[in-house]
Amino acid sequence: PHTRQPAPGRPAFPKEDVGICVAVREAVGNDMVLMLDPWGVYTLEESIWVGKEIEQLGYYFLEHPMHERLVEPYRKLCRELTIPVCGPELAPGGPFVRAEWALQHATDIGRTDVNFGGITGVKKTVDMYESLGMRCEIHVGGSGNAQILAATIEDTCEYYERGLLTLDMVHTSTAPYLKESVDPMDEKGYVSLPDGPGLGVKLDWDYITSHSVDD
Repeated sequence: PHTRQPAPGRPAFPKEDVGICVAVREAVGNDMVLMLDPWGVYTLEESIWVGKEIEQLGYYFLEHPMHERLVEPYRKLCRELTIPVCGPELAPGGPFVRAEWALQHATDIGRTDVNFGGITGVKKTVDMYESLGMRCEIHVGGSGNAQILAATIEDTCEYYERGLLTLDMVHTSTAPYLKESVDPMDEKGYVSLPDGPGLGVKLDWDYITSHSVDD
């Protein structure tokens, strides 16, 4: 398998990526929903080529294939592809920038998380996409993102992302300052939300106090 290796800059390996996409599709079959996130390393031409290749593999969407400093390349990409383009993932500006991308047809499926405006900003963004009849996938997990997802209809936000970045990364551990996981997942892949006050997060104050530092 290919793993992340040290390399200068942000190198792109579109042919190798497509080869991995083919291998994954063959391994899991046609019933498994698959997406690709190259994390902004492709050129427009590479994005178009990869998008058309994974269209044939039945992938659900192509996320953040190019850097997000420019909108026009994404407009061109959306016109060229049948597979939905998902984004912007990292563009600053919260709901305002994401509304511009949507209205300029630079994305087919929205993307946001609580790092872009907090819970209120994400709720505004999700409602904006819903008003336009667009899907919006929440970027990464965590207590705030999970609560927004649970409060949104499935027609708008469908999946909860746990962020499988490498094959050897453990996702079942709980942060030491928490008494329990904020997003426990059962054997069928369903995530249950805590039902306590606020976000339902149970902090381990003994750990926090013992690891506090003086101002």
